[in-house]
Amino acid sequence: MDMLATSEFWIGLLTIIWVNIILSGDNAVVIAMAARALPLKQQKKAVFWGSGAAVGLRIVLTVVAATLLALPYLQIVGGLLLLWIGVQLLGDEDEGDSSASHHQADLKSAVRTILIADLIMSLDNVIAVAAAAKGNTVLLILGLAISIPLVIFGSTLMIRLMARFPIIVTIGAALIGWVGGETIASDAVLQDLMVGRGWVHYAAAACGAAIVIVLGKAIQARVLSKQAG
Repeated sequence: MDMLATSEFWIGLLTIIWVNIILSGDNAVVIAMAARALPLKQQKKAVFWGSGAAVGLRIVLTVVAATLLALPYLQIVGGLLLLWIGVQLLGDEDEGDSSASHHQADLKSAVRTILIADLIMSLDNVIAVAAAAKGNTVLLILGLAISIPLVIFGSTLMIRLMARFPIIVTIGAALIGWVGGETIASDAVLQDLMVGRGWVHYAAAACGAAIVIVLGKAIQARVLSKQAG
């Protein structure tokens, strides 16, 4: 109780919530992209469980993030996986199967995609959150837990915007590709090559966005061609 009465605790809590809001924009996009094609009821479940599990995952990651980021090739693999996720989400088409088993499989797939993407995208983000917590585990857990409804709200808003403005789906996929390119360029084995070449980091991010858009649109065109035939 004494801890809750201190101004330092409340300032730290607000800081963690604020940092998490700033760093969760791309995660909200992934959640919205993965859940947008589901029926409304399944959509809400995917957003809720995906957001909650993703925040819980961040709490665990905070303990090991610094160590994981130092492992060679881990971020290259993670970045490539993000590119694949972006391509799949952009190229995904609703096949119109209304069976319960199909919706259940889609829900599981959406939550799995959210967790994998959040795992990769949150490795460096959680370091900032951990710094704000200053070693206070209670503060860390409370801050991230309170952030859950904020992430859910952001994801729900993005889903509505994507339904109204389809171009946002392409922009969202490009963002995932951008983060994927950045993740690859941030790998420990490439850090010596990045010294004095900051432009390479942005070039890799731009290439990641371009790859996702080109391949995702190609998959879309192939699916539409099959449907037309």
